[in-house]
Amino acid sequence: MAKKNINDMSFLDHLEDLRWHLIRATLGILVAGSVAFIFSDFIFDRIIFGPKRMDFPTYQWLCQMSQLIGVETTFCLDEFPFRIQNRTMAGQFSAHIWTSIYSGFILAFPYVIYQLWRFISPGLQPNERKYSRGFIVVSSVLFFIGVLFGYYIVTPLSINFLGTYTVSSQISNEIDLSSYIALVRSSSLASGLVFELPIIIYFLTKIGLVTPQILKKYRKFALVIVLIISAIITPPDIASQVIVAIPILILYQISIYISKIVVRNQERQAKKDLKRRA
Repeated sequence: MAKKNINDMSFLDHLEDLRWHLIRATLGILVAGSVAFIFSDFIFDRIIFGPKRMDFPTYQWLCQMSQLIGVETTFCLDEFPFRIQNRTMAGQFSAHIWTSIYSGFILAFPYVIYQLWRFISPGLQPNERKYSRGFIVVSSVLFFIGVLFGYYIVTPLSINFLGTYTVSSQISNEIDLSSYIALVRSSSLASGLVFELPIIIYFLTKIGLVTPQILKKYRKFALVIVLIISAIITPPDIASQVIVAIPILILYQISIYISKIVVRNQERQAKKDLKRRA
């Protein structure tokens, strides 16, 4: 059936259109999740449990750096002083299912963004669609960079700190499977979504909720929020929080420039419209 003109669509028509885009996005996630379900050995042994092994690239690099400056660190251990266990009957099956779904979301993210773009693009002007053609590519690249940052930086820092932390030598760490997977998942996904900040600022500027002046004015408050976010997705040590906060602050500064470009383009378009009316 041919798609209605957006100007002729009622509110219910928009909801129906959104519903079908959400259904397609969900199907894309399920298909990608099915692939992840089949390759569970690779997903779990190589990816999920990769940061648990001391031969993980991040640990090797940090170990070399600490040896270079002559500092003792837990990054040079032979193995972590904890093991992962499952304590419920359906624990491993549930972990398999949910890990596949989250993996499917990560793999299908470009398709999910494509469906979102197909829903909002009819409401944009032709020149706005022209300037936004790279939306899917840019948002997907930022998301994947964020996921990699979370996986290779935030996750190993968290596991190293929390996995070696102890209040008494009489206590041994027996980490539950769901707790370990939740840490890897939240660190990676949270970082991926945080790296979407420039895209979010772009659309907020387009609809007039954000301006470069506002972003500059509240830069100090943004710094506090960034530190809070860093404290949430990292272990409670200053070094890890600083490492995470730096790229977020860089993204915030990039967002200011993006907002400036959007406002400048809007002003140019407004001048062109005035000339045409004159």
